[in-house]
Amino acid sequence: MEMDLFDGGEDEEGSPFRPLADRMRPQRLGEVVGQDHVAAPGKILHSAITNDRVFSTILWGPPGCGKTTLAGIIAKETSSHFMQLSAVLSGVKDIRAVIETAKEQRRIRGRRTLVFVDEIHRFNKAQQDAFLHHVETGAIVLVGATTENPSFEVIPALVSRCRVITLNRLGERDIVTILERAATDPVRGLGSLGIIFSAEALNYIAATADGDVRAALATLETIGVYASARKGAGGKTPSAITPEDVAAAVEKKALRYDKSGEEHFNLISAFHKSLRGSDPDGAIYWLERMMAAGEDPLYLIRRMVRFATEDVGVADPGALGVALNALEAYRFLGSPEGDDALFQAAVYLATAPKSNSVYMAHKRVKKKVEETGSLPVPLHVRNAPTRLMKDMGYGQGYQYAHDHVGGYFPQEYLPEGLRQERFYLPTDRGYEAVVKQRLEAWIALKKTKKS
Repeated sequence: MEMDLFDGGEDEEGSPFRPLADRMRPQRLGEVVGQDHVAAPGKILHSAITNDRVFSTILWGPPGCGKTTLAGIIAKETSSHFMQLSAVLSGVKDIRAVIETAKEQRRIRGRRTLVFVDEIHRFNKAQQDAFLHHVETGAIVLVGATTENPSFEVIPALVSRCRVITLNRLGERDIVTILERAATDPVRGLGSLGIIFSAEALNYIAATADGDVRAALATLETIGVYASARKGAGGKTPSAITPEDVAAAVEKKALRYDKSGEEHFNLISAFHKSLRGSDPDGAIYWLERMMAAGEDPLYLIRRMVRFATEDVGVADPGALGVALNALEAYRFLGSPEGDDALFQAAVYLATAPKSNSVYMAHKRVKKKVEETGSLPVPLHVRNAPTRLMKDMGYGQGYQYAHDHVGGYFPQEYLPEGLRQERFYLPTDRGYEAVVKQRLEAWIALKKTKKS
């Protein structure tokens, strides 16, 4: 199972027999895009590599964000022996073989072994247990990669022995940067083909990749092969590849994505404003325009989930559930069967009562926290698990709401100095009208107690 991410085998570095995504894989930490929070100078991975103090790590992030690449760079830049296991294909026997090889590397060559486990969450408990002793004793440096939350999918004992590093989903600008490199690099990329990609085409590819740089590079390579074939067959080659050329090559209808993404954002803006303006016909028209143009349905659902919290909120608490159910229905059914779930959600959101009170409350409280800093928690609402804390007054005077009429007792929960603040200001629309009435009654009770 031993592998070297940076060894192309018999193929040279720029060999066309290797996929473009593999050829363009960053060779050094400085080439990594979109993960500055851990890879930039002074950040955790950069410092670990610079000081040659690598540690067992779980890299958690979405597909195509660079987990495998970072593992290989850590091994290469610290001169570690690199071995790779796939949780899909490997068993305990393979793990034991890797451990023995690691011990041999240390004994004979005095060399550290970094074991990279792709999709570590797919290992069962026994397989994960097999690493524990060897990680704890330093026999290996384990780097696991997962798209799932390690807190739920990796055994706690292994998580406690590793540093969990969260990697970002790559933004469109990050992916465009990588595509620009690949399009112009004459050795590893497509630069030698003499094909020019317009900025609009690269933006289009990035926008439809959904954060997955592998998918974006695969599309770019497809376009390169397509354009080269036309050129070799004597066909007319465009002066610069356009979004329409990309759509033709991948057999997908194109939106007009320019450098600023204007048409894309025009359509999504019209969709969002139709929802906010309670126009279901406008909402489903713009939704279909984007679906027909090849927009990622999951992107559209994400926008509706955000709308449910930002523009509907407590006026209809069920709106968020409808949007999330649309997500699950689409994931389960896919296209075209799952498309109707998006349209159902759009109609529901457009016709739901509207309130941005929660959204505005978040903005107000965020601003107040920035202004006032870490104000102390009132003593009566502090937890008091020890005798010392009880003696200091923690929890003293706290009233258990369920012991009182209506499940409410008028007591203060905000820090001193903020007790006159109102962050959440409900409207009189939809269910929020009920909430408003309830809050006003509680506030009146609190004022009566004070007087």
